Amino acid sequence: MFLAQPPLLVRVFSLGLVLCLPFLGARSSRAAEWGPHAGSPRGVLDDGVRIDVPAAARVRIENQFGQVVAEVWKEKYVSVSASIEGTGARFTRSPIVIENRAKLLIISVIRTPVDPGAGIALTVKLPVGSHAEILTGVGSISMRGILASASLKSVSGDIRAELSDPLNVDISARTTNGTIRSELEAPLSDGGHVLQTRSGTGDYVLRMVTEKGEITLALNSTVNDGKPEVSGPPRLLGSENTSKGAGTPANSTDSEEIGEGDVIRVDSQLASVNLSVIDRNTNRGVLGLTQSDFRLFEDGIEQLLLQFESAAAPFDLILLIDVSGSTRDVVKLIRLAALRFVEAARPSDRIGIISFAGHPTVISPITLDREVLRQRVNAIDTTTGDTKAYDAIDFSLTHLLKSTKNTRRTAIVMMSDGLDGSIPGVQGDGSKLPYAEMLSQVREFDGVLYTLWLNTEYEALNPLDTQPEAFDMGYERMKEMAEAGGGVFYKVERLEDLAGAYERVVADLGTVYSLAYRPTKKTRDGKWRAVRVTLNRASAVARGKHGYYAN
Repeated sequence: MFLAQPPLLVRVFSLGLVLCLPFLGARSSRAAEWGPHAGSPRGVLDDGVRIDVPAAARVRIENQFGQVVAEVWKEKYVSVSASIEGTGARFTRSPIVIENRAKLLIISVIRTPVDPGAGIALTVKLPVGSHAEILTGVGSISMRGILASASLKSVSGDIRAELSDPLNVDISARTTNGTIRSELEAPLSDGGHVLQTRSGTGDYVLRMVTEKGEITLALNSTVNDGKPEVSGPPRLLGSENTSKGAGTPANSTDSEEIGEGDVIRVDSQLASVNLSVIDRNTNRGVLGLTQSDFRLFEDGIEQLLLQFESAAAPFDLILLIDVSGSTRDVVKLIRLAALRFVEAARPSDRIGIISFAGHPTVISPITLDREVLRQRVNAIDTTTGDTKAYDAIDFSLTHLLKSTKNTRRTAIVMMSDGLDGSIPGVQGDGSKLPYAEMLSQVREFDGVLYTLWLNTEYEALNPLDTQPEAFDMGYERMKEMAEAGGGVFYKVERLEDLAGAYERVVADLGTVYSLAYRPTKKTRDGKWRAVRVTLNRASAVARGKHGYYAN
């Protein structure tokens, strides 16, 4: 019946789909200043980014490293500007990725400046007919004007919405620990933490949620039916140095257009490697390493490391929990352990929860909302049916890929004893997906799989009991799955130790280093490239996947 370490994750992006983001680095001046209505910050780069979108476009904006300002305008395209908040901030790689799909535009800030005190602020201008989802961690969200629908969510940042009067909008606002300030004639409930109102026919939709921040709803007569007057194209903010950075197109203009299917990144020929470093004596993460501590080999040939940083980008995590055959007392302990995982995870990490026995069940979709996660964890219960662990992993991989179509790092954390019904000596029907095929999918997964093996072995008194050999095979397969998934295998002898194991996984997530290099072998032939990383510390070992396919 009844997951554990970041991968040596190598991403090589197809040259046909990758463009260079014209982000030239940090300004040398003081931090960007924001006006009383959180308008555009002062100081700009000479390059802007314009993205053509269809009518009623869906736009997802995520910035875990600063604030987001959204403005609604008359134009039919989306524009993006960015500024660096802080003095002397610099980047080893561009922090912004824009992915334009047929029906979804994704704008993501994926890393913070080297200067830990610096941040990145986004200003995004959106057509009035857009449907937008905006997410931040500690940064604020400001929106001026009304979209067809808007969902504004922050972990601890403030949220401000400036609306036109008369209104024609359905509004829902909730803050767990903050307050709501509103110029609307609508009552607050739940001690000032909730506002729910509809004006007119409610043709437009506005949803606002923050755990710790304040929510402000203001009326602004200068907003013209959700279409503020905006002059000129946007500009990408940052450095005052007007010289072009490496990789900037020579014929770039003030508004660089990005077509459907484009993914903007810096230096498309670089291979990025995310890995964790563990002390083999203590099995704990090693901090404080520098670039000189690492050597990287591809197919046995040492590569020149061009970039190095401690990865601060957040994760999308799926907690995959085996509840087959569990008693109510056991499920109670599983709930408590899962709650510990939710509480220990970084605020910027999104979490989804799937339980399984005979079939997988989505307990919670991937979300930043910790209160929702706590409620869903407390609803976990036993499930009938024979254990189908491999089908559950297949479902989780598919679910993760469908729900996280962005640039976040991804991980699955699986808790089980590995006893799929397909193992000889285990009674009942097993997974439809053969173990070997599932293992192949895990190897190709562009993320990491952690496995937490829970010891449920008991003495077999008759042939219908699970046999000792089956427990051994479940144990070995859980180890093999973690290795194939670039993760770490955790052995949990007692259910009471599960919460501690989950906390170790979360701690491991915070000990990730990022390396980047330009492979000496340029051919994109789809073949396997073996990657090996060594360190100059005797007890340190790099853990993760062992290579990539050069597609």
